[in-house]
Amino acid sequence: MEPQPVVVKGLRKSFGEQQVLKGIDLTVDKGEILAILGQSGTGKSVFLRLLIGLEKADAGSICIRGVDTTHLPMDQLNEVRKKVGFLFQGGALYDSLTIAENVAFPLRRHTRLSDSERADKIRALLLSVGLDKDLEKMPSDISGGMRKRVGLARALALDPEILLFDEPTAGLDPITAAEIGALIQKLRKERNVTSIVVTHDIHAAHRFSDRLVMLKEGNILISGTFEDLEKSKDPFVEQFLSDAA
Repeated sequence: MEPQPVVVKGLRKSFGEQQVLKGIDLTVDKGEILAILGQSGTGKSVFLRLLIGLEKADAGSICIRGVDTTHLPMDQLNEVRKKVGFLFQGGALYDSLTIAENVAFPLRRHTRLSDSERADKIRALLLSVGLDKDLEKMPSDISGGMRKRVGLARALALDPEILLFDEPTAGLDPITAAEIGALIQKLRKERNVTSIVVTHDIHAAHRFSDRLVMLKEGNILISGTFEDLEKSKDPFVEQFLSDAA
């Protein structure tokens, strides 16, 4: 039986006296698009950083494709990371590199593709996000939405099975935000990618996600469909939905 893409048990993380995550249990199915919601400072982005090993958990376990990554040596962790793409909030592009060079970065480091094979893959990746005509532009020459698309193309470079998105629609106009959401769904359809999306944009999450998880004070308050959240009588959930309306 194929292991689940992500299984988290009893995950805890504190910074000094501040408890950010207080024992998270969460399983994500293959091909699922999971949105993680919550107020600022509730540990949404910290959760993603723990998944990819940019932060170390205080307690609990994280299994990625059946491998417990919690205490892996760096060389073994890096092998697991190759199957996990991360789209940072602002795209996190290298300002001194062209769009094509940004996408090429992981290919140069982690593959043995020839120059022509690498060029073909870069063009295909940028075509998949609608930017195949902008290869030679610099990050400063393109919009915020386009930078996120380039970041997504780069995250896809090593053909990951899991994608992590940190606020992919933040700062975008509604049309561009909807386009990013459509891309997330397209990746599931074409590649069967499992996606975990941290967002405060509940309307976008409603459009593209299969399941929503809401964090409050370091715990999962509710997990379910958008309709489940709408039916909830919890005052915090009701207020969250009301404020987002």
